[in-house]
Formats: sequence, structure tokens, C-alpha cells
Amino acid sequence: VQQIGQMIGMEAELDRRARGLTADAKQKISLGRGMVREDVNALLFDEPLTVIDPHMKWELRTQLKSLHHQFGHTMIYVTHDQTEALTFADKVVVMYDGRVVQIGTPEELFNKPEHTFVGYFIGSPGMNVIPASVVGQVASVHGAEVRLDRAFKDLSGKVEIGVRPEFVTLTKGDGLPVNVRRVEDVGRHKIVRADLFGKEMNIVAPEGTEISPDMNRVTFAPERVNVYVNDWLQEGEAA
Repeated sequence: VQQIGQMIGMEAELDRRARGLTADAKQKISLGRGMVREDVNALLFDEPLTVIDPHMKWELRTQLKSLHHQFGHTMIYVTHDQTEALTFADKVVVMYDGRVVQIGTPEELFNKPEHTFVGYFIGSPGMNVIPASVVGQVASVHGAEVRLDRAFKDLSGKVEIGVRPEFVTLTKGDGLPVNVRRVEDVGRHKIVRADLFGKEMNIVAPEGTEISPDMNRVTFAPERVNVYVNDWLQEGEAA
């Protein structure tokens, strides 16, 4: 009890009644109550850090992960905060419209979203999803070609390509034409908000990148472009 009380920063309050505590203190007590028992194999956390201040969130998240490695309990953590999910979990389950659309590591969810919702939900900004037609190793977007690293055939239905903003390059030369609307400097990098054939396109540029008015084209790293049919990832064939 003392160890858990210290972990949640409540060791000085352990002899007080819960009704006299603040809302975030009650949340921390609820969090600790499930961890003091030694006869459990799994713990379910349902939005456990909702009303806790941001600094304490980071601290508790780190300590929860440490306890998980120390005691080996299975921890099921329900959250709508993607940062919590990606920093806390070994495996993440993403649900959409009442069904599981992907189970994987944070890296798998980022690099290979199996559903367009996963691509949109994981990442900030989320994955760019662009209507296209795909034949072989070429995707066509309003007549402009995008090279792919895999070959596809006989795709029918709603065909789209997905590429994360981190793998989009803003250039002056070849590529798809874009209209840059604004540039947001968030410190670690710049987020370029642009229009691509009337559809929003987000680009993440490294900090220090000079964005000039004549940079009005984008290119994609072929190995980072995913192909989707009716929102589901298609594997294709190695070229």
C-alpha cells in the first residue's frame, strides 16, 4: 500500500476518507486501489488519467509501465488519447464503428495502418488519404503519377493511397501540384497545410526548412505509400 501510495503521490493522504479529496486525487486513489492486491493476473484501466493534470499524467504513465515490467500483470488500458496508447502499450487495439480494425505495436500502427481510420487516428497530423487509381506500380491522382514500391492488379471499389505527412516532401520541381495555405512552426518541426486537387494535404518539414513561395509540388517516398481498397490495406506484390 505504501509503495503504491508513493507512486501515485498520495502517501500523505492514505489515512483520509475519499469523500474529502479532490476529483483528481479520487482518480488516483481509484487507480491505486486496483494495484495493491497481489492475487490478480489482469488489470483493466478505463480512462484512468482523464482528470489528472498533464505533468502527473506523464509521471503516472511512466510508473505504470515500470510496475507492469516489475510484476508482469496484464494491463488493459482504455483511452481515447493516442499519446497515452502509443507510449504506454506494447500492443494497441484500435476500434472503429464497433469493430477491431487493427492490433499491433505502435510502430506497426504508424508505418502500416491496416485501415484508413487507423492512419487518420494515429499520428498528428494523421495520414493523408488521397483518392487514386492504381495499375501495377503506378498510382494516378488526377492524371499525375505516383510511384509505388509494390505492384497491384485488379483493384476495384474505392481505391485510395495513404502517406503520412512525415514522408511527404515539399519541392520546387517534379511532383503533384499543391497550394500551400499556411505553415505552422511547432518547434520540433513545421507543419505545412496545403491543398492537393481541392483536398487537404499535410506535410511535416524538419525544423529549419525554408518554405519559399515557389515550393508548390510534393513527392512521396514510394516505400511509404500504402494502397487501400474500401478503407482496407492492400499488400500488393514485390516488384
